Amino acid sequence: MRHTGGILTALALVVLASCVSTDTGTTRAPAPEARAPSAQSQALRTYYARVQNDLLARGLMRTDGGGPDTPFTPDMLARNFERIAFYDEYELDRGLRAASGQAGQLRRWPGPVRVAVEFGPSVPKTQRNKDRETIAAYVPRLAAATGHPVTMTSQRANFFVLIMGEDDRDALETRVRELVPGASSATLNLFRDVPRNIHCFVAAFSSPTNVNHYTSAIALIRAEHPDLLRESCIHEEIAQGLGLANDSPDARPSIFNDDDEFALLTTHDEKLLSILYDDRLAPGMSLEQARPVIRILAREQTGRIY
Repeated sequence: MRHTGGILTALALVVLASCVSTDTGTTRAPAPEARAPSAQSQALRTYYARVQNDLLARGLMRTDGGGPDTPFTPDMLARNFERIAFYDEYELDRGLRAASGQAGQLRRWPGPVRVAVEFGPSVPKTQRNKDRETIAAYVPRLAAATGHPVTMTSQRANFFVLIMGEDDRDALETRVRELVPGASSATLNLFRDVPRNIHCFVAAFSSPTNVNHYTSAIALIRAEHPDLLRESCIHEEIAQGLGLANDSPDARPSIFNDDDEFALLTTHDEKLLSILYDDRLAPGMSLEQARPVIRILAREQTGRIY
């Protein structure tokens, strides 16, 4: 089973204006050419290749987005949204400590989401080009699903996708400190020492004046992953960083399910994102407040108004 870290919501200790205004296209020097991977990095590449091969051999990591074998009703869609949007996988600013299981409030980005991708020095040029193309194709799909301004940029980014490997630990810690000045020790430790069974994760940071407003995020994708596993991480972590914080064993067809049946964002997941950013819902709503609206939206999304 692939264990993918879900969104790790954390309150930055300082105002994140510096993160929002970061210019990744002009203020950072070009990364040096990749060196030969260390033994540790090569061992991870071998391990993750075996993980992907095992998943594929079992018919998992589907890329078809769902079909006749994965029907879902409005009630199922509404229930999945409630579980994924109102519950957390991990405790606020407590690293990988499991959440309490209590429903929270609706959280999402009130302003534009500007996505930038950065690579560690160990990542080869061919892989960088492929991953840039993947993200450049994926971001407009998220914008269309949410109806929210989500763009890929090299300037004034506020959602950073860091694709780095085992040999980029120092560069990763340096970059996280730059992006989140005054970050808590829990946040730094999370990036500093990622367990092997955590393939990727995203940390979203809230406004200092409103915990339900996301203002920046950092997604970490392991560079050692083979292509499909890496693309799967990109799809899940950017989508979760928009506000779908949890996973659910009942969500199908969905990437927000740790069973790994689906590798890439599905039509079901697009509907979840559409519900999340519908104007009839608002950040800060409790589950009880939002539930009647969610039921209406789920019926609209599935074409069943009544």
